[in-house]
Amino acid sequence: MQQPSRVAIVTGGNRGIGYEVCKELSKSGCRVVLTSRNEPDGKKAIVSLDDYDITYHKLDVTDSKGISYLRDWILRTYGRLDILINNAGVYLDEGVSVFDVDQKIIQETLAVNFYGAFQMCKAFVPIMKQNGYGRIVNISSGYGAMNEMAGFQAAYRISKASLNALTLIMADELMDTNIKINAVCPGWVSTTMGGKMAPTSPHMAAMDIVHFALIDAKGPTGSFFRYKKQIQW
Repeated sequence: MQQPSRVAIVTGGNRGIGYEVCKELSKSGCRVVLTSRNEPDGKKAIVSLDDYDITYHKLDVTDSKGISYLRDWILRTYGRLDILINNAGVYLDEGVSVFDVDQKIIQETLAVNFYGAFQMCKAFVPIMKQNGYGRIVNISSGYGAMNEMAGFQAAYRISKASLNALTLIMADELMDTNIKINAVCPGWVSTTMGGKMAPTSPHMAAMDIVHFALIDAKGPTGSFFRYKKQIQW
């Protein structure tokens, strides 16, 4: 019997890295759900992806009710969720000292970069457990690695360090399952967030992320990667 296509969700998929991840997952045979907070931007992205098996669904990862609605819709539509790419993120304090950053900026950054991924995992890991399969990739950054920690960008650094900790905690609790969760630092990528001077294209970054989204049962879990090579937390 032919196995059903893997079903994947990509948060923040309307542009940049997320957009390219959607394309590459679809090329690999997955049925992809592209999500974005801004509905017009998401629907515009879908129009340009007409040749791919990609569906749009509005999602603000800071909205717990919206996440629950997406979970219920996924179950009604596909009956499963196999791959979760926690890509949605914000970078609001570039160049700002930790002594000057507004607490609201820290809270907003954590709401998207950490709590968003946390709530998505809590909503969809039970479905993965029920189906006996799951792959989760948390899009992190070297800015969140303790051995690379430095000053400035405190909100962003703290959010990614928290996401890294979440990756390790969840991977340990899922060790006896066929659900694998890893963190990937895509490097400095030429996106709206990364700027035009960045050396890595969104496509190259997406290829690294998709690699870990499609690992087999012997693949790693609870690890941190950049350019497909393991790095220190």
